[in-house]
Amino acid sequence: MEQSQLQRLVEVMDRLRSPGGCAWDAEQTHQSLIKYLLEESYEFIDAIETDDRAGMREELGDVLLQVYFHSRIAQDHPTDPFTIEDVAGAIADKLISRHPHVFENLEVSGTDEIIENWEAIKAREKGRTSATDGIAMSQPALPLVAKILYRAEKYNVNLKLETYSSSEKATEDSVGEALASVIAWAHENGIDPENALRAKARAMIAEILLHEDSKA
Repeated sequence: MEQSQLQRLVEVMDRLRSPGGCAWDAEQTHQSLIKYLLEESYEFIDAIETDDRAGMREELGDVLLQVYFHSRIAQDHPTDPFTIEDVAGAIADKLISRHPHVFENLEVSGTDEIIENWEAIKAREKGRTSATDGIAMSQPALPLVAKILYRAEKYNVNLKLETYSSSEKATEDSVGEALASVIAWAHENGIDPENALRAKARAMIAEILLHEDSKA
């Protein structure tokens, strides 16, 4: 039977990281590879947005390499090693657990209920008690704030925010224009918009935590 290409990739990575392999690959750590994981993810997004099918295949391979690379590094941990098989097993188990409407024949009314069930199961699995638990603070400020708003809505926290007002209907173009104008306004006044938005994100999280404490 022909060898799986995924298993072949396991063997290639093992050879690169083993004695007699590649000195550069052997020196890499989880920390040193972070920038490559981000770069490859953004390059894959670029390929999607330009509908570059060959590019998507190549860049998705680069993203997959990062998963295999980190998993191979993890094998060498002295006290808590894990392998690509452990990684694959864990995500398969998670998918089964988070989709009871598929694997346990749970009846759902539609995608809204599927998302609600996903969030509830996720909260139980991770022991989350706060709307802010599990939010990746290292992500760029724009998606960070979007995530905070999403969590606040799901946990029924009413954040006190000024709503952008315009008679124009919100579209991708109009929202992009509004955001670009705010960034230009910040630039003209010597303000780093990323830092400003991240500071607002921290304030939003503090407001959520205060709300939760008052209800405890």
